[in-house]
Amino acid sequence: MIRGEKIGLRARHEEDIAVLQSELYDDVRTQALADSAPWRPIPPGSPKSPYAVGDHSDDIVYFSVVELASEKLAGEALLWGIDTYNRRAHLGLSLLPDFRGMGLGPDIVTALCAYGFEVRGLHRLQLETASSNTPMIRSAERAGFTVEGTFRESAWGYGEFVDEVVLAMVAPEWRKRN
Repeated sequence: MIRGEKIGLRARHEEDIAVLQSELYDDVRTQALADSAPWRPIPPGSPKSPYAVGDHSDDIVYFSVVELASEKLAGEALLWGIDTYNRRAHLGLSLLPDFRGMGLGPDIVTALCAYGFEVRGLHRLQLETASSNTPMIRSAERAGFTVEGTFRESAWGYGEFVDEVVLAMVAPEWRKRN
């Protein structure tokens, strides 16, 4: 487990999948804004659940987020689009409704950075999020990410095009902070 101050990142457990699907994926509006693929109904227990971890892949790593104080599942986090040649990846996270607003976001981003920079030896981590997703933007900035720009109307989010903010951190900035 990769430990932060308030959270731990661990492998996805089978019992996590149903909780993540019902509390994250089945929230259609939130899922539509968080994912680049269109939402579609997926029955519980389906191997097609976006939270079901299949075969090992070198370009994506899934984590379940656990709040350390309660030892409860708090959400999910991932590094995706891992490019080992250019040593870069994207990161993402989603918290279960009961764990939002507790200040876990910056700790999750920091733990993902520790994994990406220290374990995987990556040089750049970035994220893209809807410009209205202020909790994610603040979490990334508190973890040391820099806003690099805005992609105007670049994502389709539940009936409208939305702007996306791009934030990133590079390894030398990580080393300065840690």
